[in-house]
Amino acid sequence: MGPFAKTPKPPYYAVIFTSQRTQTDNTGYEEMAAMMEKLVFAQPGFLGVESTRDADGFGVTISYWQSLEDIRNWKQNEDHLVAQEKGKQVWYEQYVTRICRVEREYSLNEL
Repeated sequence: MGPFAKTPKPPYYAVIFTSQRTQTDNTGYEEMAAMMEKLVFAQPGFLGVESTRDADGFGVTISYWQSLEDIRNWKQNEDHLVAQEKGKQVWYEQYVTRICRVEREYSLNEL
């Protein structure tokens, strides 16, 4: 997986997950993240993901989806629900999820 998601021509949807990790318990986080990455790539409607986290634990993950229904289905995925609960209880100090429709995109080579 490269740093830039390969997305189709708009419109499509983006889920922006901004988070601050806790400084305490990292037990199981990397394993769960790897499992979620593998699982999401098999999820119907999933288009790609871009993610970064700094040394202080602040991170942004943007996942791209074909439809709002696909996003709802991922949110309700049984394994994803377990990860969400663990994140709320242990791994995240704070997070915000934003869902938006991508209407237009362009890149450096298209300017």
